[in-house]
Amino acid sequence: MSAVNMQLEIFVLIAVGYILTKKGMISDRTQRQLTDLVINLILPCTIIKSLNMEITKELLLDTGIVLLISLCIQLFYSIMNKFLYNRMEQSEKVCCQYSTLVSNAGFIGMPVAEAMFGDTGLLYSSFFLIPVRIAMWSSGLALFSSGEDRKTVLKKVLTHPCLIAVYIGFGLMFLRSFGIAMPVFLENTVKALASCNTAMSMIVIGAILAGADVSQLMNKNVLVFSLYRLLVFPAVVYLILHLIGTDPVVTGVCVVLTGMPAGSTTAMLAKKYDGNSVFASALVFDSTVLSLVTLPILALLLGM
Repeated sequence: MSAVNMQLEIFVLIAVGYILTKKGMISDRTQRQLTDLVINLILPCTIIKSLNMEITKELLLDTGIVLLISLCIQLFYSIMNKFLYNRMEQSEKVCCQYSTLVSNAGFIGMPVAEAMFGDTGLLYSSFFLIPVRIAMWSSGLALFSSGEDRKTVLKKVLTHPCLIAVYIGFGLMFLRSFGIAMPVFLENTVKALASCNTAMSMIVIGAILAGADVSQLMNKNVLVFSLYRLLVFPAVVYLILHLIGTDPVVTGVCVVLTGMPAGSTTAMLAKKYDGNSVFASALVFDSTVLSLVTLPILALLLGM
């Protein structure tokens, strides 16, 4: 039920953006300004907040296997990206490749894992998402900048606000291990800005969809991507982890987070870097709708 409520929340927020745009309250310029605000301020705060945790020997021991599995899954995605979408037009291919690397596991996946597996599921999810976030703002970001020379792309990726937030987050994680925490007022400020992420991102996606043709929302390539993202990838992960005898909770968390819909940053980056933002928004919208059906299937697969 938790997952359904979160997905319905997403649809309502998208509808708000759609209606405001149709009424002329959000212009194309406003969309770009909101996109810059999300990418340059709100998302970095979300990353810092998610990494602001204390690392202990016990924590490393318990979560190391989850981190390793997540790294292997990211490698698997990178390999699959070289083959799966080659028949697509380049602007659509880039969006599918990015959405393969980056799902909406942070917003939907973590609460679902907590609901299914308790505090242990939430803890494992936090570590599962570390490689995802690094990929999101390194190789993922580079996909939208592929038309530039390598040195420019590398500089843009390494100095991107979201990757800088990853550096800060790991620094804070290290300092907390020595009992040094972020000042309370600053931590609360970061949390307040991070809490705006879902609402702002989904409203922008709704605004983008307001300018789309209905037929673009049921694009065949969107459905192909959703099949891979929501069913094929989690099924592969489940099969491998089940065969090697991984702990059931570890398996469950990894499978559930692998089966999440496309990340909202797909549309944000497509909009910012003049990509196919309509197709990217359709990826987010359609895969989220379809996940209402596929998440219960994954739960049955895991015996929940």
